[in-house]
Amino acid sequence: MKKSLPSQEILLLSVRGRDVPGITSKLTSLIAQDKKAKILDIEQTVVHKKLLLSILLGFPGTNSDKSPLLKDLLFAANELGVDLNFEVFDPSLMGEENRHHQYVITCLGEDVGAYPLSQIAKALAHRGVNIDKITKLALRSISAVELIAHTRKVLEPKILTRELLALSNQIGVDIAIQKHDLLRRAKRLVVMDMDSTLIQNEVIDALAEQAKVFKKVSEITHQAMNGKLAFSQSLKKRVRLLKGLQLKDLDYIYRHLKLTSGAPKLLKVLKQLGYKIALVSGGFTYFTEKLKKDLGFDYAFANQLEIKNGEVTGNVLGPIVDAKRKALILETIAQGEKISLDQTIAIGDGANDILMLTKAGLGIAFQAKPYVRERANYSISKHTTLDSILYLLGISEREVESLSR
Repeated sequence: MKKSLPSQEILLLSVRGRDVPGITSKLTSLIAQDKKAKILDIEQTVVHKKLLLSILLGFPGTNSDKSPLLKDLLFAANELGVDLNFEVFDPSLMGEENRHHQYVITCLGEDVGAYPLSQIAKALAHRGVNIDKITKLALRSISAVELIAHTRKVLEPKILTRELLALSNQIGVDIAIQKHDLLRRAKRLVVMDMDSTLIQNEVIDALAEQAKVFKKVSEITHQAMNGKLAFSQSLKKRVRLLKGLQLKDLDYIYRHLKLTSGAPKLLKVLKQLGYKIALVSGGFTYFTEKLKKDLGFDYAFANQLEIKNGEVTGNVLGPIVDAKRKALILETIAQGEKISLDQTIAIGDGANDILMLTKAGLGIAFQAKPYVRERANYSISKHTTLDSILYLLGISEREVESLSR
């Protein structure tokens, strides 16, 4: 036989006004003095010094005398300069949120204002998703907004994110939907591509220019992009054209590499938070090893140019780091660090990164071409700084700045 719960009357108190020290202290002290009243739930937020405080108060039975407490609370609110209202709350709604499935929607763009938010909210409502909370993650603009939402039925966040890609392009805002659970903030490994991701350059193009074979290398690259050549074949053909380059040429190129905006900040924050960071590239170890040392990567993997007597021979040593190998490296590092794939992040921009992006718990196509964006689970194209990835982890700009103090 199902045991019935003791009857009680529930009131919802809503407090609004200018935030000053002592408001919560005074009101909760009055509630504590009433032996019958019990706080069942409480939530407080401050938006630009404006307080919003909600308290669910339970009273035993249905005939409890609440007048003295409510009178004291109203007098106190008046003295504190805030508005206090109360309404009867339906007890059957208690615990309703426990039956919901929660999701977090991260929106990134130059201006995530009224129109983009209206379109995103409309698309979510159409799919039965109800927004519970909206938070601005960027400190000085409305370029990053996080929505916490719920639905009664289970959704697949990655599929829904891809479904909203057309809307994302239409309103100029990147939209990423994830489960709102511990795993979202429990990521421990970040694996990223080098060319056009960590750095703005394409190293093999810079090498080709230095060797004065840029046109020939570009033709081979074009063949590979059109599916006429496998990546490994195209890489070997391009490297043969680099024969004769000197170590000083490679050093010159390294010294002129340009880091993507936000990369140093991203790496610094990730290291402070205890992440393991790996650089996995279809480029060359000469550059990835230097970047590993200079930027503090834990791992670096790439193709090895054969160099004899200070000169590039035109050969590649060892296995080629292609799409399959990138995905394998991600998996291998995770296993070695005893990290589940759900706790991994992969970042890349090219077709060579797609397998790695789809294998990771959070795979992000960064400033990628449409072909890659359509196949990756998440993408960032409206923000050009690499540290905007922190927003997808729920890390606000304020939290980032506090780490630097």
